[in-house]
Amino acid sequence: MLREDFLTSYPYSSARRVVMGQRGAVATSQPLATLAGMEMLWAGGNAVDAALAMAIALTVVEPTMNGIGSDAFALIWDGKLHGLNGSGRSAQGLTSEQLAGYEQLPLTGWLTVTVPGAVSAWHRLWERWGQLPFEQLFEPAIRYAADGFPVSPVTAQAWKRAESVYLPLAGSEFQPFKEVFFPYERAPVAGEVWRSEGHAKTLRAIAQEGVESFYRGQLAEQLANFAAATGGMLTVADLASHEADCVEPIATNYRQTTVWELPPNTQGIAALIALNILEGFDLAKYPRESAESYHLQIEAMKLAFADARRYICDSRFSEMPDALFLDKAYAAVRRQLIGETAMPLAQPGLPKGGTVYLAAADQELMVSFIQSNYMGFGSGLLVPGTGIALHNRGYGFTLEEGHPNQMGPGKRPFHTIIPGFLTQGGQPIGPFGVMGGPMQPQGHLQVVVNQTDYGMNPQAALDAPRWQCIAGNTVLLEQTVPQSVALALTELGHNVQISPEGGQFGKGQVIRRQEGVLVAASEPRADGLALAW
Repeated sequence: MLREDFLTSYPYSSARRVVMGQRGAVATSQPLATLAGMEMLWAGGNAVDAALAMAIALTVVEPTMNGIGSDAFALIWDGKLHGLNGSGRSAQGLTSEQLAGYEQLPLTGWLTVTVPGAVSAWHRLWERWGQLPFEQLFEPAIRYAADGFPVSPVTAQAWKRAESVYLPLAGSEFQPFKEVFFPYERAPVAGEVWRSEGHAKTLRAIAQEGVESFYRGQLAEQLANFAAATGGMLTVADLASHEADCVEPIATNYRQTTVWELPPNTQGIAALIALNILEGFDLAKYPRESAESYHLQIEAMKLAFADARRYICDSRFSEMPDALFLDKAYAAVRRQLIGETAMPLAQPGLPKGGTVYLAAADQELMVSFIQSNYMGFGSGLLVPGTGIALHNRGYGFTLEEGHPNQMGPGKRPFHTIIPGFLTQGGQPIGPFGVMGGPMQPQGHLQVVVNQTDYGMNPQAALDAPRWQCIAGNTVLLEQTVPQSVALALTELGHNVQISPEGGQFGKGQVIRRQEGVLVAASEPRADGLALAW
């Protein structure tokens, strides 16, 4: 029996909002996508089928954050934890001459388009764990794309903000994108029905022909031809050589809980470094809403980010093993740098030796899955007639000479998107994630602390006020953070800014197995929905 205090004791969520079931649970940032997952469970599918149907549906119903041209990552529990890296690499033909003259990588255009990896991730997961026919997973998404769907409020706000970035783009290469997503030279408003027949057509092709269509068939040729005609570098050979990779997840023990992330090229290790540093403090002796608790978390995160930004890259180009950063002795050394006041700028140590997140679970499988077009809609490029909006994940590279994450041919960039997972005593607790660029490891840290140090249920852990490190000693606070905490942090030397926008603090989902019951939660800062049965 679940403890009553686990469900009702914390003020940020009421018992009415705690979603529980025994057979299965799903949660996404968009209700129609969540329903797609439930369709698969009710049809006899498993958690992987549900997760994939939701991921595919999200490319339609939340296009401001992801698309068919996204990258994706996943953690899957089937008795042990498995990792999947679905991110793509830069063009093999990329040259230093093409980068000459750039002081900073552009957000839009071809330069930051790497091979889209989401489709390969879908197929790889289905091949290993899928139970329903592959084409069945696409049915809800195709229906939403062909028949249309009413745009949800938070998505409409993001779409509106994107007008100022994408509508002014000049050049014929951006025209197909604008015609699909801004057909009346404006973003659709909340409740307005939007559809994309090109999207539906492409999803049908992938459903029927599988991964071959996208990476080695007609869709690959269309993408490569569009690139060749408009100044892009991706070729048929780049697409044909791509495949999602199975990888070993990385982890650290925090209190009595094991926190799992994917290894670089993702920034998941930043959350683990920060948790290792934080573990040396008795955080629970401070109230959750106290300057002392916020201060310690913020400072630990600064130190973790300093290492992440200096060392994370495609692992094939790294000289620093992940284990060095996860060593508890290294965390103890870094912990000594945290004082009673804010450090103005954290330096990296030297150890020795725009995104959607979704979660699904059934009685045997649990899935933590994330995919993204990165900055907003991504590159502003769409393959004509296909609905394939291309991401700009290459913006995660740096142009700094000699940096391990320096942009170059055939490399995976630093990736912000990270799925998370919790276990205890070798048994699964469940998937969790918070999307939102550099907010993601910070969101992971806060969700873990909320559940582990403060005993909050999943919905309360998501609902609670958040902070975000920006740069130096600047910290952004959500409006719901008590004024007394903001003032006290200022006195500790933090440059405190209050944000009026909840979207600055990420959007997440959690599913937690508690005494045989699945407790599901979805982010209050999104249009999301959690369901269980």
